[in-house]
Amino acid sequence: MRRKLAAGNWKMNGLRANLGEIEALIAAHPAPECEVLICPPYTLVSAAADLVKGRIAIGGQNCHPQISGAYTGGISARMLKDAGASHVILGHSERRADRFESDELVHAKSTTAISEGLIAIICVGETERERDRGATLDVISSQLKGSLPLNASGASLVIAYEPIWAIGSGRTPTLEQIAEVHDFMRAEMVKKFGDDGEEIRLLYGGSVKPSNAADIFTVSNVDGALVGGASLLASDFGAIVAALEAS
Repeated sequence: MRRKLAAGNWKMNGLRANLGEIEALIAAHPAPECEVLICPPYTLVSAAADLVKGRIAIGGQNCHPQISGAYTGGISARMLKDAGASHVILGHSERRADRFESDELVHAKSTTAISEGLIAIICVGETERERDRGATLDVISSQLKGSLPLNASGASLVIAYEPIWAIGSGRTPTLEQIAEVHDFMRAEMVKKFGDDGEEIRLLYGGSVKPSNAADIFTVSNVDGALVGGASLLASDFGAIVAALEAS
């Protein structure tokens, strides 16, 4: 049975003083029934991993496709693993848009991340224009085919559906729209990985907050959430964790 996952993406937010939010989250949920993950900026990965002592998971927000080399400013999967990370977010729409990351690059990064022992959280999602012209499932299908590594398994891969038009906008797709995409992704996972595709967790992301989390978690094939801004405060993220535990 798939273990539900609440993943928090701090993006470019957080100083050492903000580690207190992780302490408060653990204090409120000392033994969560679901898996809880925080992905802080690179500068806090090691400190966060030391702080949590395995009580919750810590991840990175990106990694380089190479293990090491002359790549100034790059962070490799091996470095994240050494710093205490167990997961890494790859192909987030902000990086696909701002850094022009292609499916091929996400494929290369995820292949390396999994080979180095990290769980890859691969993000997919459509723009508002793509949804308006009825191309959502075609876009998701193309991104999955291009981004998923051959060395993935149910234990090493998580897929996060993040409709680009919903991220940070306060807008959320209808439950029917979320269900359509998540059911489609499950079918695609089974088609590609066989029975192991049933073990791959599918997260929803895009303006997830305490007020809508419980409803989202009732949707079929939603195994948790990738949360942005609402993960910065223990009170908000803790409420989402509680909703996932109750689902």
